[in-house]
Amino acid sequence: MKNYFFLIATFSVSLLFSQVQKVPLDTMVVTNHSIVINGQNLSYQATAGTQPVWNAKGEPIATLFYTYYKKSNSEKEKRPIVFSFNGGPGSASAWMHIAYTGPVILNIDDEGYPVQPYGVKANPHSILDVADIVFIDPVNTGYSRMVEDKDGKLPDRKTFFGINADIKYLAEWMNTFVSRKNRWESPKYLIGESYGGPRVMGLSKELQNNQWMYLNGVILVSPADYKIYSTDQPIYSALNLPYFTATAWYQKALSPELQQKDLLEILPEVEAYTIDNVMPAIAKGGFISDAERNQVAEKMSLYSGLSKSSIIDHNLNVPTNFFWKELIRDKGYTIGRLDSRYLGIDKMNAGNSPDYNAELTSWLHSFTPAINYYIREELKFKTDIKYNMFGNVHPWDRQYDSTRDGLRQAMAQNPYLKVLVQSGYYDGATTYFAAKYTVGQMDPSGRMKDRVSFKGYRSGHMMYLRKEDLKKATEDIRQFIINSTPKQGEAAKY
Repeated sequence: MKNYFFLIATFSVSLLFSQVQKVPLDTMVVTNHSIVINGQNLSYQATAGTQPVWNAKGEPIATLFYTYYKKSNSEKEKRPIVFSFNGGPGSASAWMHIAYTGPVILNIDDEGYPVQPYGVKANPHSILDVADIVFIDPVNTGYSRMVEDKDGKLPDRKTFFGINADIKYLAEWMNTFVSRKNRWESPKYLIGESYGGPRVMGLSKELQNNQWMYLNGVILVSPADYKIYSTDQPIYSALNLPYFTATAWYQKALSPELQQKDLLEILPEVEAYTIDNVMPAIAKGGFISDAERNQVAEKMSLYSGLSKSSIIDHNLNVPTNFFWKELIRDKGYTIGRLDSRYLGIDKMNAGNSPDYNAELTSWLHSFTPAINYYIREELKFKTDIKYNMFGNVHPWDRQYDSTRDGLRQAMAQNPYLKVLVQSGYYDGATTYFAAKYTVGQMDPSGRMKDRVSFKGYRSGHMMYLRKEDLKKATEDIRQFIINSTPKQGEAAKY
């Protein structure tokens, strides 16, 4: 039997643990808070807890840590609810939890750089005014862990660590959560960042076809499409060119004729050139003529800030790690992978790849102390278990990735279902144009394109770290939820 118990506290709660520290299997701590969003005072309840994952025999094999924010005194059954996942795979939910949609955000400067003292502050742009939110940590991330059986043996890692295994157990877990919290009547949304993109694409189909849980919206934040990134086909490297342009523009590495233009004036022509010229040129491989190779390399040089010779040396297939090392090498800096506004300093100026990810070290600088403080001291969930910002989930089974088509099928089956894609122009890991390409390939017929929208921002992978983009991006989600929640009596039909 799936029993669970409550611990409710307003000021302080102590959780009891055995001498061998383990995350409690099935528990929760509830605290009450208030926040001002868009000038309106909102009271809400925060639940930090764990809920088991069961096997076919009803035995617990893991427990997932979650944080659930619910508007107080609301008719929760009718209110939208958003299930939030980060990526990795192997990343905790902390990133969007305390920097994007939740009721608190990091103490960082307006561009996203760490400042001391560490900690959190109220998020005046949280989407909690239009939807309740659940932040979920998959197995081995955050406080979520596998559970030993009666013989002290852990479950098979293949149960959790793979594209399809991940989707299957999370969908089962969500079914239980929705039942426990009485949210079956609520309009439901999924939001996934980075690898969370394919995760929620796959979940959209799994929830509908195997849990009979239908969605109103899927939000893809800087989505990572491994049908692009895991292929050895060089033509997909062409999709990086618009990102090269955006970053070179930001780093003032373009020619004066382009540098004087606004970024959004330049990108459409680069996107068109990428599809019409660069992809076909790379597809020709060694059969391309010298004249065409030189012509394309010259144009790529204009759009990227790289030298024509370096592009030819790479056969038009320029690796992103080379770009991060090369673009402003003459100034003595590398640029960040996930956000190319960030600068790094390598041991040697020579080489083809940066020594480290300048942006990620900066982010961990501020996120790690903040999430640990916030969960323990403000949400009152206390444990000696380490909060894994990144957990061991490898080897990760990437076989049989049908997540892109899973979202297409879910949309085809469900006329209510709409999609919002959000990307930062300076994201070099999951580039904005690759995200556009993904949604274009998802529905090649184009018959559902009016249900898909794209929003770009002048920042990187986590566009919400920049104050101006936090405001814009949360408002885009807010309007997406409002516009995709059907009016009373509006039927789901074609």
